[in-house]
Amino acid sequence: MNLYLRYFDNETLVSNVEEALDFLSNINEIGMNPVLEADIRDYVASDVLYPKRYKIRPRVYFIIIKTEAPTMLDFKEKRAVRPSEGAEAKNHAASPVIMRLNEERDGWYEGSIDFKRVLMVPGTGKFQYRDTHFVAQVRAFSGLDCYNRIVEHLRQRVDERSQFPSAKGKNFKFVFLGKAKKVMK
Repeated sequence: MNLYLRYFDNETLVSNVEEALDFLSNINEIGMNPVLEADIRDYVASDVLYPKRYKIRPRVYFIIIKTEAPTMLDFKEKRAVRPSEGAEAKNHAASPVIMRLNEERDGWYEGSIDFKRVLMVPGTGKFQYRDTHFVAQVRAFSGLDCYNRIVEHLRQRVDERSQFPSAKGKNFKFVFLGKAKKVMK
């Protein structure tokens, strides 16, 4: 396992903790000390795979990333990135929701959306966000089309600062009510 280290424009890819400590020792602003050195050694020896960042001063950090990449070019092009098991499970869990949203069924849908609506407080004249529940029956071609039609309708009628959730999130739900009758010409 190699280590990628970066502090602003200073970056390197090293093969062991000693090289990493040498790199960090050459940057005066970091101020290597025995406590920091011991923490870096513990991180490298651990089974933890997520990146670790160390605070130098407020809003200034350096980062260490464990990687399988043999060269800096491979690391930059993400050739040695291995997907985590949790991320893989999330992608498989989310795909049915997206597939259901995009499933084309021409007809009537009932969509409900919970969004943050901007309203003026009468006594003060100031504005505040209020959780608002809205339900509508619309003719659409898919769940996503239903969402888009509802949001388009609301955008014309509420303050432009109001915030709408993602169609894929838990704040939008829809039900297919039935097919629309075909119009005879």
